[in-house]
Amino acid sequence: MAVPRPQTRQFEAFMTNLSYARRMVEAGRMLTPFNSPTIDIDDFYRAAWVQAVAAIDHWLHEEVLRRVAELAAKDSPDMPYQLRVYELPLHTVEAVQKGDVTLSDAVVEHLRDKLAAQSLQHPGKISEVLKLVTDRKVWYLSAGWINKTFFQGRTSLNEKTLRSRYLEITQRRNKIAHDADLIDGDLKQRRPIDEASVNDAIDWIERIALAIAHVLDEEG
Repeated sequence: MAVPRPQTRQFEAFMTNLSYARRMVEAGRMLTPFNSPTIDIDDFYRAAWVQAVAAIDHWLHEEVLRRVAELAAKDSPDMPYQLRVYELPLHTVEAVQKGDVTLSDAVVEHLRDKLAAQSLQHPGKISEVLKLVTDRKVWYLSAGWINKTFFQGRTSLNEKTLRSRYLEITQRRNKIAHDADLIDGDLKQRRPIDEASVNDAIDWIERIALAIAHVLDEEG
């Protein structure tokens, strides 16, 4: 059974970016039989891994900004605590008071600048940022939703194991992006990678994004 996806521009962009990763895997699979001496098929898989992590990182940034804009525009006392106490520079506060910019736009632009240099590739950092849009225990609830939706309750997936799985995926991405995926202490030999492991990582990234979106949509 297909799992319903959020009908937002941000999530559609995420799925498009994830499809790029899947196509890289498919390209690697199709080229494997040719056994070319000039092409390292594993590099297609490594590129797909990096692309998949970039897809969820980008989505998390855009999703938080979208939800912050909506919450700030409501100016409700029920908004998450971290957003209620969010601090703006004095010159921005003055611009809001003068009517030069709306409060919602001011908060979003300031947050966009703050997040621009931050990657959301660590579960703790994701939790911290998501506190701006929810007071719920996102990783705990996401684990339960994934377990029920994708595995019909047959797994022991919990908050700790879900965080660990995500961290394993992003750490491998960092090895690829920053260390050329070389085995520690070796300047030539790279870590093994194959189609199955990359597809599994991509599937987990999609599940995690779907779960987080579902938990956020259930807010309130």
